[in-house]
Amino acid sequence: MDRRGLLRAAAALPLLRIAWPAPAFAQAYPARNITMIVPFPAGGQADLAARPVAMALERILGKPVIVDNRAGGGGGSVGNAAAARAEPDGYTLLMTLSSLAVLPEADRLFDRPAAYEVSQFMPIARVLADPTLLAVPASAPWKTAQDFVDDAKRRPGQIPYGSSGPYGTLHVAMEMFASSAGIKLLHVPFRGAGPALTAILSGTVQAIAAAPGTLKPQVDDGKLRVLGNCGAQRIASFPDLPTFQELGYKDVEFYIWAGLFAQSALPAPIATRLREAVAQVMASPDVLKVFETSGSLVAYQDAPAFAQFVAADSARLIAAVKKIGKVE
Repeated sequence: MDRRGLLRAAAALPLLRIAWPAPAFAQAYPARNITMIVPFPAGGQADLAARPVAMALERILGKPVIVDNRAGGGGGSVGNAAAARAEPDGYTLLMTLSSLAVLPEADRLFDRPAAYEVSQFMPIARVLADPTLLAVPASAPWKTAQDFVDDAKRRPGQIPYGSSGPYGTLHVAMEMFASSAGIKLLHVPFRGAGPALTAILSGTVQAIAAAPGTLKPQVDDGKLRVLGNCGAQRIASFPDLPTFQELGYKDVEFYIWAGLFAQSALPAPIATRLREAVAQVMASPDVLKVFETSGSLVAYQDAPAFAQFVAADSARLIAAVKKIGKVE
């Protein structure tokens, strides 16, 4: 959606109030600080999405919105579960990634209780939706994706790559590519994309699949090189970077989206207030500029469209996880 479309959407959303007579508690919302859980360390895509949104929400709602980086559990499960268990009162929100639907399925693969279920959440809005990019150190010998694939075939299981944790977005994206290319890599999980990025910059791992906004500063500084784009189309921040589908890997399509959620039992008037506020945030020129500068363009969707998107994307990712199978 372009900026004009965002402004039209923001203007239209307040009309939704008519559907739900707001009781006194909703009219007073928010009466205190709001916590926005990010289930990853600072420096990754969820954190990149959360901080500009939280700052803008503070101005609109009139109360502090505190970003709480609550990493752990692999792929964000600890923070996701904490948000699922919180009171459905609008004071605990979750800014999370596409791994939200994947992690419960991973628990079931290992016959363990799921830490949470997607049904416990109410989508509020999608913020970003970027394709993951394959990046390697600028000093690495691979100049193209084909160079990388050829070397991996010569040395199966020997090229280490970093991820945000088992079955997290970075892990699933890389395994999707490896499966399509017929190669085997060495998975090295970390507690989030930020630590995984630190690992590739320090030489601990030799590859990573991450969002453009996470990678662009390092590519611009000459520290990393990007080899391929997991999206169906090329992107403005890396216009010369080919998609994997262009390179012949037709099964590779992966997007690392970031979206805001609340609990499924959240009262409708509070949900409406949050949707209105986020629509204003995502139409703000200041916020749009922050994301544009980072290399991650806004991909705003209001709750109904976002819910449909999550359902379709999750089905594809769950199928990919089942194909990956058990990974300790």
